[in-house]
Amino acid sequence: ITEGLQASEGKLRHLGLPEAPSRSTLAYANTHRPWQLYETVFHQLLADCQKRLGVAKASAKLGLPGKLLSLDATVIDLCAAVFDWAKFRTTKGAVKLHLLLDHDGYLPCYAVITEGKVHEIQVARRLKLQPGTMLVFDRGYTDYGWFERLGAEGVHFVTRLRENAAYIAVERREANGAGVLADEIIVLEMQARSETAPFLRRIRYWDAVNERELVFLTNHLELPATTVAAIYRERWQIELFFKALKQNLKIKTFVGTSANAVKTQIWTALI
Repeated sequence: ITEGLQASEGKLRHLGLPEAPSRSTLAYANTHRPWQLYETVFHQLLADCQKRLGVAKASAKLGLPGKLLSLDATVIDLCAAVFDWAKFRTTKGAVKLHLLLDHDGYLPCYAVITEGKVHEIQVARRLKLQPGTMLVFDRGYTDYGWFERLGAEGVHFVTRLRENAAYIAVERREANGAGVLADEIIVLEMQARSETAPFLRRIRYWDAVNERELVFLTNHLELPATTVAAIYRERWQIELFFKALKQNLKIKTFVGTSANAVKTQIWTALI
């Protein structure tokens, strides 16, 4: 980085810098300039992008009244011997990037960086979403208490039901739409005795492209079953975002080994 800047001193002077910073200056900044500065810049840039970006809203395309958001996390591997603060496994270090992707423009609208050992659901429970939002996530976020809280807050969700989930079917609906095998209103067995147990919807769907059966779970009781399947299909966009982040934006190797340096580099990649 230092040598690259030295080769561009004309451009640096244009920016008001008399010379390229030395290696020690950059190293000191990497260690001591707080990563929260870059997080603030990220959110300022996000707000500006959201104002400027004219896109066909994914939520409107699917007939949803509120925003469509995807929630997921990705592990960024680190060497346990060098990054000894990044706890993950005994012989392996890592940090985890927890991300909320807004499908209106596919912009990351919320991000948290934690040690690799922090489970995704711990971060998910901290989220405060607007009523009417549709949240889509995979089976790694299964927490029936959290599902109930989302419903109480007016937030809808679509996920996949675990194979060993125990439930009671209270209504069987007609399976309407291509690929829809079954459409049921259910109550989870562990919540069935509670008077406030939420009604959920279990949809069996045949994915003809990948030739596999998927079982969806949602707290939205009125959407067409095919729309529920389309919402879950949209979750693939966050996988593509993580893939682009890791392949193109230099977060496989790090120029600093401190927690501050790593978080600075990840926030810079998100910017």
